Amino acid sequence: MIDVAIVEDNHTIREGLAALINGTSGYKCVGAYFDCETFLLELETINPDVVLMDIALPGINGIEGVKRATEKKPDLDVLMLTIYEDSEKVFDALCAGACGYLVKKTPPSRLLEAIKEVNEGGSPMSSRIARQVIGAFKEGNIASEDDSNYNLSPREKEVLNLLSEGNNYKEIAEVLFISVDTVRHHIRNIYKKLHVHSRSEAVAKAIRKKLI
Repeated sequence: MIDVAIVEDNHTIREGLAALINGTSGYKCVGAYFDCETFLLELETINPDVVLMDIALPGINGIEGVKRATEKKPDLDVLMLTIYEDSEKVFDALCAGACGYLVKKTPPSRLLEAIKEVNEGGSPMSSRIARQVIGAFKEGNIASEDDSNYNLSPREKEVLNLLSEGNNYKEIAEVLFISVDTVRHHIRNIYKKLHVHSRSEAVAKAIRKKLI
């Protein structure tokens, strides 16, 4: 069962998403919120696996909401679901800690697949957004700040590379012939050394810093 929380200020969309999730076997909506403030207050109580987060919210916006939520719960998987498709907001959301980015016109079946994909360690994006991200990297829009290696060990760099390829903890353990608990230990060390709070933030920073 994948426990999903929704943060969306549009009542019709919020209720529709909750109905879709609760009406699908293997999924459960554990909370649907109008704003980030209420969601953040109840985050540790509802303990979701995946969060669907809008960007344009009253009060705390979705990008800041992702950052605060992943600071509270570093292993939380947040999937942005928004009307925005411009590259700046995509990068802001991913660097804040989001694991994926879809637009609201995404078909219900694809949305359910994306929730499952995020829960299994993937980073789903709509094709248009993925092309924007790739294009921005090619054009050098993401600045390289310095060549510091943050004292990452060779094994930590291997784990980081595998994370960037979309592998989940179990897959990384199998590739490196180590236990899942050892993978978690390495990832905690990576987060600490890079001063990040999520998988997506770690990968984004590693790419910007040319660590991988």
